[in-house]
Amino acid sequence: MRVVALAVAAATVLTACGSSESSESGPDASGVTTLRYQGWNNQVTLPELADYLGFFDGKIKLNWVGNTISGPQDIQSAATGETDFGGAFGGAVAKLVSSGADIKAVINYYGGDDKDFGAYYVPADSPIKSARDLIGKKVAVNTLGGQNEADIFNELKKEGLTQEEIKQVELVTLPPPNQEDALRKGQVDAAGLSGQFKQRADAAGGLRVLWDQHSEYGGPFNGGPYVFRNDFIKKNPDAVRAFVDGVGKAIQWARLTPRDEVIKTFTTIIEARHRPNENTDTLKYWLTPGVPSYYGYIEYSDFERWADWLKATGAVKELPSANELFTNEFNTNATTAVQPADAQAPQAAKK
Repeated sequence: MRVVALAVAAATVLTACGSSESSESGPDASGVTTLRYQGWNNQVTLPELADYLGFFDGKIKLNWVGNTISGPQDIQSAATGETDFGGAFGGAVAKLVSSGADIKAVINYYGGDDKDFGAYYVPADSPIKSARDLIGKKVAVNTLGGQNEADIFNELKKEGLTQEEIKQVELVTLPPPNQEDALRKGQVDAAGLSGQFKQRADAAGGLRVLWDQHSEYGGPFNGGPYVFRNDFIKKNPDAVRAFVDGVGKAIQWARLTPRDEVIKTFTTIIEARHRPNENTDTLKYWLTPGVPSYYGYIEYSDFERWADWLKATGAVKELPSANELFTNEFNTNATTAVQPADAQAPQAAKK
């Protein structure tokens, strides 16, 4: 069984705009490895933050080839060699590995902590009072096959809906910056909002939370990791280690640095890169990096969380093994998922 996912509203998906030709990545004469990647509109990714703060220690350069609004698309691009790394929620990674993609997760990069987690909203005056009331309704999500779809499936199943009833919920793909507006205009009946877009909606008022990820999953959770192809890892272990080290430090820096300083840094990064159709308006709503594990440490439970959805929708017969899915061998700063009480923010070496 799989959830019926109807893209009933048009959405502009910005995918990699660079060459789709796979190139052989590796260190140049000076020992620097260039990594091709996709970004997110109006947002600063952890690798971009790590690069700006100097956490790659001069061993990595980033080559932005375009934007995406879809984790599954992002890791598919990494798997096919159009980019060198990508990130998606754990269920999408497990599905791609199960299908035979030769990729492996190396560090968690998003999730939900006690301050920042995704939620599903309806207008304050909506007759929708529970997930069951979504039967026959439209729900905005950033992509099909992503965490939004898994969240909705899990919540509907928890409320006792049958497979046939679940099929009647329509998923509408829209870019994250546009979902709140679509909800307020009545183009969709509900929307899954997270991060700065969730905080913006909260500040504006007029919407009501139907349920949130924190309550759905019983507290903080790791949502998804960055992945590399296994052949890339084998050929470029030092680059992967530098990447994981830098991203892990970026997580800790963003978590432990005063919020105003983080937002100021994000604003500087976005304004300096001059990408088309970007603005910094929603950055003021940023709260935390939302990665609860120490330095992005990965555990098998980060994938097991999505197993019921994956099996019920026919995406996998069995969840791939831990060894097939991820490794923490490059994450030398984290030997445990739990952050010690005396943890400190890494010292930045700004450009």
